[in-house]
Amino acid sequence: MSKEHFGTDGVRGMVGTDPMTADFAMRLASAAAQVLVPEGGTVVIGKDTRLSGYMFESALEAGFVAAGADVLLIGPLPTPGIAQLTQQFAADLGVMISASHNPYDDNGIKFFDRSGSKLSDAVEREIENQLKHRAITLESSKLGKAKRIDTARTRYQEFCASTFPDDLTLDGVKAVFDGANGAGYKVGPRTLASLGAEVIPIGCSPNGCNINDGCGSTSPELLQLTVPAVKADVGIALDGDGDRVVMVDEGGNLLDGDQLLYILATARQRDGRLKGPVVGTVMSNLGLEHALSEAKIDFRRVSVGDRYVLEKLKETGGIIGGETSGHMIMLDQTTTGDGLVCALQVLAVMKQTGKTLSELASGMPKYPQTMVNVRTEKRLDPGASPAIQDAVVAAEVELADTGRVVLRASGTEPVIRVMVEGEDEDQVLALAKRLAAVVAETAT
Repeated sequence: MSKEHFGTDGVRGMVGTDPMTADFAMRLASAAAQVLVPEGGTVVIGKDTRLSGYMFESALEAGFVAAGADVLLIGPLPTPGIAQLTQQFAADLGVMISASHNPYDDNGIKFFDRSGSKLSDAVEREIENQLKHRAITLESSKLGKAKRIDTARTRYQEFCASTFPDDLTLDGVKAVFDGANGAGYKVGPRTLASLGAEVIPIGCSPNGCNINDGCGSTSPELLQLTVPAVKADVGIALDGDGDRVVMVDEGGNLLDGDQLLYILATARQRDGRLKGPVVGTVMSNLGLEHALSEAKIDFRRVSVGDRYVLEKLKETGGIIGGETSGHMIMLDQTTTGDGLVCALQVLAVMKQTGKTLSELASGMPKYPQTMVNVRTEKRLDPGASPAIQDAVVAAEVELADTGRVVLRASGTEPVIRVMVEGEDEDQVLALAKRLAAVVAETAT
């Protein structure tokens, strides 16, 4: 059975339109409580810096309390911080209010189970089934309570710092930190500074409307200019909810999730700590696959979405995987993607090896890759269209063994993503445009 409201990462949409309304949030909380929170159980609620976060926080609080759950209000904190605190407080459920890397007028609701992991498809379907019924309000004696947790940020900072090797510090490291005007705007600079780094913050002045606006992992251009301008060793950019990270080397060159995954996987291999295969997605650069193969590291691909990376890691006994976007999972450190923890792991490799970020990334060639996003007015399955499939086959024949073609529907937007990758940049660009035109024509 397909899901009506849950996408690849919770429920998401434009604020004020279904499902992102206060009424729906309250009903969603009631449904989730009935499925996952026993009477008298506890729910942790966090949010990023979007203006609408206040509204959804109140609506969710009302829904959970009415259903008999106690609520711990965390305030602005990265998504992985909510996963971590769900475990620390032995809560039954963690909830994060965020639309991740999307603009401020979008928002979303993500859930974590008591182990700090995202919910399974089966549990999400149970919640959706419960949504068919009215929200409940128990009698007064059975209602839950709500309180704010003032120590939440400090707790999460201490956890992040604890993932950095005890025998190392960041003394002598000059880092530019871009918080995307989002959930990591305080914890990022403070954690880095606590380990000894000299920190220059940008994108750390949220006003409720500027999250991901010309800053953060989806817009790292200012970071790329700032790092060499201030002679910093490294730049770090999170997305709005702090579960993704990209980095910038000393020369201002951008390192995406594939390159960070290469650095972390090969470092763990050298230390004898790598277990199982490294997991990427269908969008991972072919250069990553080839570089890991040369290092004799097993590499597996899954569908786009950190939940699928996590499933494959658990299935195969692996500990590290990630997406090109910078959504990294390190099961030897965390239960979910954590941009700040990932950055700390990369900084640790820099300190342990004495190498610059550019030197660490030099072992992985990046194949030219072009992505074209085609907006659609209706739901479209690229695999079900003969015209699109004929165009894909023709492109693959032209690329032969030197590239790849991937078409997929976005799980969060009405978009078909057309990706072409290969050795010849001009050929890649031409094929991507040709395929995008076919998709656009089919979608009308």
